[in-house]
Amino acid sequence: MKIVVLDGYATNPGDLSWEGLQEFGELTVYDRTSAELTLERAAGAEVLISNKVFLGSAEMASLPELRYVGIQATGVNVVDLEAARKHGVAVTNVPAYSTNSVAQHAFALLMELTRGVGRHAELVKQGAWTNCPDFAFQETPQVELAGKVFGVVGFGDIGRATATIAEAFGMRVLVHTRTPDPQAFPDTEFVALDQLLAEADVVSLSCPLTPETEGFINAERLATMKNSSYLINTGRGLLVDEEALATALSRGIIAGAGLDVLSQEPPPAENPLLQAPNCFITPHLAWATRAARQRLIDDLVANLRAFLNGELRNRVDR
Repeated sequence: MKIVVLDGYATNPGDLSWEGLQEFGELTVYDRTSAELTLERAAGAEVLISNKVFLGSAEMASLPELRYVGIQATGVNVVDLEAARKHGVAVTNVPAYSTNSVAQHAFALLMELTRGVGRHAELVKQGAWTNCPDFAFQETPQVELAGKVFGVVGFGDIGRATATIAEAFGMRVLVHTRTPDPQAFPDTEFVALDQLLAEADVVSLSCPLTPETEGFINAERLATMKNSSYLINTGRGLLVDEEALATALSRGIIAGAGLDVLSQEPPPAENPLLQAPNCFITPHLAWATRAARQRLIDDLVANLRAFLNGELRNRVDR
């Protein structure tokens, strides 16, 4: 059986092993594959592993041997699932592999916004403390989280994990989700989105990208937030109207933003958020701890083994 990993570099830049997939057949791993090279590299493969390489109806029609696509992610928008069903191609994803890593990163962004750890450490290296007349100094306001309100939009695995961390900091947690379940989570305070935005000191986005959520953090909703509040986005870049957020930061409508995702990745130089004040952007690495990437590979192997054994593990084409 021919197995091709079309874009493996982000998952495994060289510190992990693909040997788990080798037990199933002949394995070829490409770091990256452009759209122009997809059909050439996928030719003859029964199994394709993809992260960001799109596989649609045209590709599947041109790959008659293809039986299975394993997505190296939780999101499934890189595969046309209707086309997969039409062509009899099984598709799996990997849910929940990065939950703890992403939740941790959300708070790393929040720590930078509220305490400026990196900024102050750099100032010390530059001599600012050495030349300071006092025993301590601060360039940015130092904000304590205890007693603040943490608003979570989306209450899947990552949303629940960030809520748990917020509670450990002594924060009151508000949750907005499409499917509130007070019986399953009796201690959770489920609220409408408008209430969450108005009351939260921190708004953390953990919801999926859908037609309803695309751009839903817009100028109108940003205007309802406290001018001392922070926006954290470790979900999807397109959840946020970036022009509106840049304007809100420039005008002091909100106090700051911590983002691990943008609408286009890598971002073009003209993205307004790259120059927005008090906006910390990391390059979509919240998921990318070594532990999370190892779980991802382990699940890719387990998904393929299950498929070959006739089991429906993490199937998203059904």
